[in-house]
Amino acid sequence: MNLDKPLLMLVTSASEMGENQPTGLWLEEFAVPYLLFKENKIPVVVASPKGGKIPVDPNSAPDDSKKEAWAEAVDVLQNTRELETVWEDHFAGVFVPGGHGAMFDMPDNPLVAAVMERTWAQGGLLGAVCHGPAALVGLRDEQGAPLVQNKTVACFTNSEEREVGLDEVMPFLLASRLEDLGAQLDLADDFAAHAVTDGKLVTGQNPQSSHVVAEAVINQLYSE
Repeated sequence: MNLDKPLLMLVTSASEMGENQPTGLWLEEFAVPYLLFKENKIPVVVASPKGGKIPVDPNSAPDDSKKEAWAEAVDVLQNTRELETVWEDHFAGVFVPGGHGAMFDMPDNPLVAAVMERTWAQGGLLGAVCHGPAALVGLRDEQGAPLVQNKTVACFTNSEEREVGLDEVMPFLLASRLEDLGAQLDLADDFAAHAVTDGKLVTGQNPQSSHVVAEAVINQLYSE
């Protein structure tokens, strides 16, 4: 891998869903991969649609045992780059952590699509976990077809969404939308760790998949 090209970690800026319900980034899905990437000497740029401090879903606040371990990752989220300032840069890949916020500011964002389509066209990797694959929804390949068409992917399942009681709050059900776009879903039991690699596309199912999907991204980057 050419370590001169960093991995872009693209995180949500959305802080609300539904009737003023707080949402944002699911912290584990950022902290665990971020720390693994750094441990494996992968340069990382952290950006978001609005830049600055990232809203973290209050339900994902770390317990005492993780606060210290995740401190560096939390610190990075206090001042992210604005996507508009970095989208034209060259990246080894783009990785999108989830949190329900990603459902609101990733699918229809032209800069999200631009940086991910550009990275893909240049042979880079695309990775996402849980609701992060919402960023894949608007992507098109160089022929204009949905980028996920005929690709095998994992994401937060419809039954997981119902289990957490947010299926009626989401703008769409992510698994159903990806399937409608022609993706082949590869889903494990609800809330089981599960990651899928289909060439340069690496996806994970839920927060529990944060570690395995990060490992899969690292394996792909180092296999180049």
